[in-house]
Amino acid sequence: MRYRDLGKTGLKVSEIGLGAEWLERHSTQEVKAVVEACHQAGINILDCWMPGPQVRSDLGAAIAGHRQDWIIQGHLGSTWQNGQYVRTRAMDKVIPAFEDLLERLGTDYIDLGMIHYVDEIEEYHQVMNGEFFAYARSLQQKGVIRHIGLSTHNPAVARLAAQSGKIEMLLFSVNPAFDMMPSPGEVGEAYSGPGGTDGVIQERAQLYRLCERQGVGITVMKGYAGGRLFDEKRSPFGVALTPVQCIHYALTRPAVASVLAGYDTVEHVKAALAYETASEAEKDYASALYDAPRRAYSGQCTYCGHCQPCPSGIDIAMVNKLSDLAEMQDALPESLREHYRALKHNASDCVECGGCEKRCPFGVKVIEHMRKAKGIFR
Repeated sequence: MRYRDLGKTGLKVSEIGLGAEWLERHSTQEVKAVVEACHQAGINILDCWMPGPQVRSDLGAAIAGHRQDWIIQGHLGSTWQNGQYVRTRAMDKVIPAFEDLLERLGTDYIDLGMIHYVDEIEEYHQVMNGEFFAYARSLQQKGVIRHIGLSTHNPAVARLAAQSGKIEMLLFSVNPAFDMMPSPGEVGEAYSGPGGTDGVIQERAQLYRLCERQGVGITVMKGYAGGRLFDEKRSPFGVALTPVQCIHYALTRPAVASVLAGYDTVEHVKAALAYETASEAEKDYASALYDAPRRAYSGQCTYCGHCQPCPSGIDIAMVNKLSDLAEMQDALPESLREHYRALKHNASDCVECGGCEKRCPFGVKVIEHMRKAKGIFR
């Protein structure tokens, strides 16, 4: 296993990590098997945002006896209320939820204390200037958390955090589907050579470079786009990528230290670990995308944002992204449901004016997508 510096934290993290979200749908024995496979392979970073008591306890049991081998990302603001996940900034809920995390994981400290899921700029400022961040800072001063991080899907929020001097690292969604803005013509034009941005949307490319300059490390969530990139019919590129190619894409972004892949089984762990011994040809994602069918994007949302502005204020790309991720799962994850609920405006606000469809360069039937999203997240 290869290890990388996580920004200026002084921590060295395995470039393949464990995103534990999917483990909440497995038995105690299955959780232990996955965690042990990761541990034996040298994986040393674990993200636990989930508030569910059972999965927290299962993870605690799985790392018992070798807690010191793990760098844990634990989240502030992810709570369990009335048997379900609720993201909140209410301190009377935040504090006991974090204390529960410590108790169930069997530890008295968290390496990376994450301000959980901030995707709106207004909320970012409220969090950073209020009692929520003050609580995180007090925990750091006591040594209960060693470093303060923040999780977000929004590059604008990530930029503010990276520039703040208060946030030491980010948990951010990185994959080709979220990063790239292909032209309606040939995909190959996006890969015009080392002088360009490798086809990455400018805002996101600039974020990665900013984080590298500031010494703000990035750990990666959604590295597989919820599995969408493994299916040529679901991928916006019209070709299937492998776990190795997806991991290589993320690890070649500036400031990225670790890809926190989600695993249901030990076999999934092995599929990610294959990266460590993969050849350059096996890692090569660019050639696969270069050779993608010319019309692969037709009707596929690439989250490029050209459909905006929406008169109802809907972030159409984000609604479609969450909807696509949800469709890849057998059951709707509570995390996606909560992300959707947190949007200021969602598919229910669509007035079906059709302006977005006229602006979309890929012929996406946006109104149909909004109707579908309403059904998924009802």
